[in-house]
Parts: sequence; C-alpha cells; structure tokens
Amino acid sequence: MSTKPFKILGIQQIAIGGPDKTRLQKLWVDIFGLSVKSTFVSERENVDEDICALGQGPHAVEVDLMQPLDPEKKPAVHATPLNHVGLWVDDLPKAVEWMSANGVRFAPGGIRQGAAGHDICFIHPKASDEFPIGGEGVLIELVQAPPEVVAALG
Repeated sequence: MSTKPFKILGIQQIAIGGPDKTRLQKLWVDIFGLSVKSTFVSERENVDEDICALGQGPHAVEVDLMQPLDPEKKPAVHATPLNHVGLWVDDLPKAVEWMSANGVRFAPGGIRQGAAGHDICFIHPKASDEFPIGGEGVLIELVQAPPEVVAALG
C-alpha cells in the first residue's frame, strides 16, 4: 500500500436526519447542551437543518440535525441510516445518571468496557413511554474519555 497523501484528523461533522428536527433537538440541544449556530434550508437538497456546535476551536465538530422539507421527495435526509456515533464524555457514570433522570433511554448492557478499552454505554435509538428521549433512529455510544483527552478537549 502506498503512503497516503493525507491524514484523517478527527470528526468534522455528524449529520443526523429525522422526520422532525425538534425531536432531534431534545437530545442534542436540550440534553447534550449543543448550541445551534445556524439554520440551512434548501429546496434543492430537500432539507431544513440546524447546524450545531460541539466543542471549540480546532476540536469543534459540527452536528447537523436534518429534516426533509417534503418527506416524499429525494434526497430523503430523514431515511439514511447511521450505525452509531461515538462521543467522548468526561464523566460517564455521572452523565448516565443525569441523562437517565432526565428521560434518556439507554440500550441494555449498562456501562462496560468497549472494543478500544474505554468504558462505554449506548443510548437506545428509540424512545419509550418510560424514557421519552432516544437517539431518534441513531444508536449513540458514550465513551469515557481518558485523562489526556479530557485535558485536550475539556
């Protein structure tokens, strides 16, 4: 394999679609605390999206919360599946406790060691009557950040 002329430096954006972006906002803005930087509406792209900010400076990640202007037209921004999104968390046990108390539904398995050796847990892609906030079709992995990541991104 030849040497690559580039390096992947991190996550620039995560685009999440749903039939109603206000439901996406309940988790990403109300629970996670992201701020909406701007809104983008395009008939050509069939999208009404809120562009949110996660982090600051060179470590900032854009999180786009998208809904279609017309659910019957293409592109179907609300229908593209996403396996999961991983998010660094500085104190996973406290986050899980607070989110659970605020209506977030977690997938079975609780906090456990993940494939990369960090403690992890998952927010369920679907809400329930008991826990009305879920990933709106997206499985979200919460990852305990190691001290050096907390220091760099915290």
